[in-house]
Amino acid sequence: MKRILLALLAIALPASVGFAANDSQPYAGLDARGIKALSPARIDGLLSGKGLSYALAAELNGLPGPRHVLDMAPKLGLDAVTVQQVEAIFARMNGAARQLGAEMVEAEAGLEKAFASRQATAEEIERLTAEIAAIEGRLRSVHLVAHLETEPLLTQHQKHLYAAERGYAGRPAGSRRGPGHEHQD
Repeated sequence: MKRILLALLAIALPASVGFAANDSQPYAGLDARGIKALSPARIDGLLSGKGLSYALAAELNGLPGPRHVLDMAPKLGLDAVTVQQVEAIFARMNGAARQLGAEMVEAEAGLEKAFASRQATAEEIERLTAEIAAIEGRLRSVHLVAHLETEPLLTQHQKHLYAAERGYAGRPAGSRRGPGHEHQD
């Protein structure tokens, strides 16, 4: 038993020392990015309209998102009309999110350029960061509103199935009944 512990310690010690050494250089390699504040995956997500966790406040409070509802349509037993309604919500959301995502990438590129040129002023940085924050706020709103629009289209049973499939415990928190679904539990 002692040998096993010593062997595990011998393996774990160099790994923990490696982590400690990297703690002092958390941004190593990020300086090679085109837009240093955005990873390539984040840029891709912004440009393709992905959720990027912007709607967690809705999702984790029992308001399903249109993309996931469409992905689960057969499991949720959605009828054709509901699928069409959710597809329309998703299309609106995704179109707006792509446009805002492109604006955000462009604004971040402007911030990057301001610092890279060494010509940045406090006023310019305040303007650029306020612009980025405003775009990101609108982007988050687009995703959250899509959850608000999707939730009433589902029955309580479908919301329970959704929550279970997504790995959320118990009853969907804060769920409301949609029109025409009063007795479909």
